[in-house]
Amino acid sequence: MKKAVIGLGSNLGNRLDNITHAIQALKNLPGTTVISTSRFYETAPVEVHSVQNDYINACVLLLTDRSPKVLLGCCLGIEAGLGRERREYHGSRIIDLDLLLYEDAIFREDELKLPHPGILNRAFVLMPLSDLFPEKTAMGLDFSASLRELDFTGVHLLERN
Repeated sequence: MKKAVIGLGSNLGNRLDNITHAIQALKNLPGTTVISTSRFYETAPVEVHSVQNDYINACVLLLTDRSPKVLLGCCLGIEAGLGRERREYHGSRIIDLDLLLYEDAIFREDELKLPHPGILNRAFVLMPLSDLFPEKTAMGLDFSASLRELDFTGVHLLERN
């Protein structure tokens, strides 16, 4: 069993329900246990080419016997099952699941890059990641410097009841 981190985001429809359903789907994956879930953050869209709604973002730490490629396929299947359609690069999405980290794995292939190349540059990933890893090191990735240097304007803790 290996640890992995999945980043989640949604900016279409009922964003909170979309994230919650995706987390439940991860919990239902065979050979996989969700260890912890970050708090939820409302974030302004970044690196987009059109006007978009704000996102809700979170991260999930899980333990899995799925290989990185199989886990990525499971994430894509969850996205499809929840209605994601890929129409525009960095376009709005009902749900997005990104395999960010996978214990002891480094990939540099077209379909899978681990650690995910955008982690250290994205405040909307680092805030929930720091909930899961308060020591600011996750599976060998030290993100403490990025937390000090990034602009966190537009990233707000979502108050939920």
